[in-house]
Amino acid sequence: QVRLVESGGGNVQAGGSLRLSCAASGRLFGINEMGWYRQAPGNQHELVARITSDGSTTYTDSVKGRFTISRDNAENTVDLQMNSLKPEDTSVYYCVIKDRIGGYWGKGTLVTVSS
Repeated sequence: QVRLVESGGGNVQAGGSLRLSCAASGRLFGINEMGWYRQAPGNQHELVARITSDGSTTYTDSVKGRFTISRDNAENTVDLQMNSLKPEDTSVYYCVIKDRIGGYWGKGTLVTVSS
């Protein structure tokens, strides 16, 4: 069984920073992609950022230049450094990991950005 534990969410004022962390454990077979999605109330899940096993990264346009994703392959962890946060970044953020078997989602961590 795969377990994802997210941490780092919270309340912050616009312009502030937060760092989200996710640690994966359990029966994982060759993690190839790690990433973060988010879902604001009334909206669908949106890819925020992802990073492959070779370090290639993808960001949604709205966070480019503000967010940075990183991973530690040895520890099976993925972090998301979020700077210059905006009220529209308010969402539940989910850690997502994909291995050769399938994809796994964390329970989510709430990020609230006040203006």
